Amino acid sequence: MKNLPLNLITLTILTTTNAFAEGSKNSDVEKIEVQGTYIEGYGAHEVSGASRLDLSIIEIPQSVSVITSAQMRDFQLSDINAALDSATGINVERIETDRTYYTARGFDVTNFQIDGVGLPLTSGNNHADEDTAIYERIEVIRGANGLMTGVGNPSATINFIRKRPTEETEVSVRGTVGSWDKTRLEVDASTPLTDKVSARVVLVKQDNESYLDRYEQDKSVAYAFIGAELTDSTYLSISHSYNQSDAIGNNWGANPLYYTDGSATDYDASTNTSANWSNWQVVKNNTVVELAHYFNSQWSLRATYSHKTTDEDTELFYVYGTPDKNTELGLLGYASEYDLDDKHNLFDAYINGEFSLFGREHQIVAGINYAKMSYVDKSLYDYTTGNGFPVMPPLPEWDGNTPKPIFTDGLTGSDVTNEQKAAYFTARFEVLDNLHVIAGGRYNDWNVEGNSYNVVQDASDKEFIPYLGAVYQITPELVAYTSYTETFVSQTKLDINDKILAPITGESKEIGIKSEFFDGLLIGSIAYFDVQQTNVAKLDVRTTDLPINLQRYIGAEGISSNGFELEVAGQIYDNLQLSFGFTDFDISGDDVVADYTPSTLIKLAATYTVPAIEGLSIGVNMNWQDDISRKQGVVGDGFANAGEEIVTKQGAYAVVNVMMAYAITDNVSLSLNANNITDEKYINSLYWAQGYYGAPANYSATLSWSL
Repeated sequence: MKNLPLNLITLTILTTTNAFAEGSKNSDVEKIEVQGTYIEGYGAHEVSGASRLDLSIIEIPQSVSVITSAQMRDFQLSDINAALDSATGINVERIETDRTYYTARGFDVTNFQIDGVGLPLTSGNNHADEDTAIYERIEVIRGANGLMTGVGNPSATINFIRKRPTEETEVSVRGTVGSWDKTRLEVDASTPLTDKVSARVVLVKQDNESYLDRYEQDKSVAYAFIGAELTDSTYLSISHSYNQSDAIGNNWGANPLYYTDGSATDYDASTNTSANWSNWQVVKNNTVVELAHYFNSQWSLRATYSHKTTDEDTELFYVYGTPDKNTELGLLGYASEYDLDDKHNLFDAYINGEFSLFGREHQIVAGINYAKMSYVDKSLYDYTTGNGFPVMPPLPEWDGNTPKPIFTDGLTGSDVTNEQKAAYFTARFEVLDNLHVIAGGRYNDWNVEGNSYNVVQDASDKEFIPYLGAVYQITPELVAYTSYTETFVSQTKLDINDKILAPITGESKEIGIKSEFFDGLLIGSIAYFDVQQTNVAKLDVRTTDLPINLQRYIGAEGISSNGFELEVAGQIYDNLQLSFGFTDFDISGDDVVADYTPSTLIKLAATYTVPAIEGLSIGVNMNWQDDISRKQGVVGDGFANAGEEIVTKQGAYAVVNVMMAYAITDNVSLSLNANNITDEKYINSLYWAQGYYGAPANYSATLSWSL
C-alpha cells in the first residue's frame, strides 16, 4: 500500500461510496439539524474526533474522555492548560509562563484539532494562553489516532468542539474578579436571525497580574459563527475566531534547580527570571467554512476548509548557569528577539452512510484531506552592546532591572513548508448480533521542505496507517473492546550514507471494558494499553567526534509504555456529578522521560447540588501525581561530594480546588472558586532541566446572568 498512488485510493473510495449512495437514492431526504448542544453534567455520550462514525462512547474501541462545558464552567477552566489538567491520562508540562508541552502515556501530545480538523503543532508545544470560552467541549482520544491524523505520536489527540448557534435565543454574561487583580468579562450570545439563518458570538476580555514577579497578561477573544440552511438538505456555515495574548514579564526558560554543590534550590514561589522589558505577544486567527449535505436519510457529505494564522513577536530574557549556594552568584543572562509567522490551510471532505450487506446493517466513512503548513521565524541577539549577556545578581534579589539590548546581531531562523495529502476510510461491520468490527486506514503523502536554524528539513514520506478494532456487546450496557492503530513522524536526520532516516513509527494496542449505568447517566471504562515507538534517530557513534553538520544518525528503538486507565464520568445520584480518572503506567527505553513523567495520575472533579438549600451547589476538583525527578549531571571538583550525581526531585503532590455556586434567581448566579487550597508548593515540570513553581492558593468570584 505504501506506493499506491493517492489519487487511485481516493477514486476507489469515492466510487464505492457513490455506488452505495445511488443504491439508496429513493430514500426520503432528512432535514439537517446543525445546532449547538449543551451537555448537562460531566457525562458525554458521543464524540466526533475518533472515527466520524455515528457512535456512542462505549461503541468506540479506544479510550475517550470528554471535558464538558459544565465542568469548565464549574471550576473556571478558562484556558486549555487548566482544562487539560482535568483530563484523564494527560500531563500538562508547564515549562514556561507562555509555552507548554503536553504528554500522554509517555509521549508528547502534538495533535490538536478543531472540530476534527488539524495538524500537529509546529514545534510540538503551545504558545500563549488559549481560551476555552469558544468551545462547547474538549474531546481527548488517547492512543494513536490513525484514522483522523496518522501523523504524530501515539499519545493522544485533543479535539476542540466549537460552540454553534442554538435553536432559541440565548444570552449569557459572566464577570470574574480574582487574586492578583484578575478581571474577566465574557459574553456569549446566540440567536436565530431568520427561519434559516442563525448566529453565535462570543467575546472575552481578561486582564491579570500574577503570583510571579513582573508577569502580567492581557487577553482578548472574539468568535463569530453564522450558519444557514440553504435547502432542507444543505447547511453552510462560516466562522472566525480571534485570540490575542499580550504577556509582560514572561519567562524564557525558568529557575535553576540546583546549586554548584548539588543541593536543591528553594526559591520563593514568586521567583521569575524575566527582565522588566520581557514581552510575548501572540495573535491567532482561524477562519472556517463548512458545508454539510444530506443525499438521503442514509448518506451525507461534509466538507471543511480552515485557514489559521499565528503571529508572534517577542523580546525574551533567559537565565542560565549554576549558582553558588552561599553567594547565589554564577548566573548569566541571555537576551533574544523571536518572531514567528505561521500559516495553516486545511481542507477535509468525507462522505458517510449506512449500507446493507449479507443481511446486516453496516456504516462507512470515506474522505480526503489536504493540509499545508508554512512558517517563518527568526531570532536576533545582541553581541555588541554588552547588554545581551549580562552577569546576573543573586536570583533572590533579581528585580528584572537590566538594560534592554539592541537586537541586530546573529540573525538565524526557519523557513519551512509542510504539505500533506491524505485519503482515509473507516467501516463498521456488524459481524454478529453482538459483535462489531471497525476496520480502516489512512494513506498519508507527506512532504517537508525548508531550512530551520541552518538544518535542512527536506523530507518526503508515504505511509498507509491501518486501524482495526472490535467491540463485543456482553449485555446491553456492557461491552468489551480491543483496537490496534499506528502513527508516523517524518525525520530529517541523515544516516552514514547521507540518506534521510525512515519515519519514526508508533503503534498503540488497547483492550478494555466500557459500561453504562443508571440508564446511561454514568459511563465507566477500564483499559490496558501497550504503546511503542521505533526508529527514533540516535547519534551514530562513528561520527561522534565530527562537527555537528557532519554527524550522522541511526534508527534506534524508542520509548515504549504500558499500563492501565480507569475512568468514570456522569451522574451517580440525582444531585451528584462526577468525573474520575486513574492512570498508572511504566515507561521503558528512555530513562530521562521515565524520570520526569509521573507514572500515576489521579483526576477527580465532583459537584453536589444541596437538596436542603435550593440553588446551592458545591464541588471539588483534584489532581494528584506521584513523584518525578531529573538527573542533572555530577558535582564538580572542589566539593567534598565531587562526582556525586545531582538529581532534582519533586515529590508526589495534589492540587485541590473547590467551588460553591448559588442561583440567586432563575437568571442570576454567583460562584466562588478557591484553587490550591492547601497552598501546595511544587515545581510545575521537570520536562526541562529548569523549572518554576505552580500558583499558590488563589481565589475568584464570578457573577453570571443568562437569558
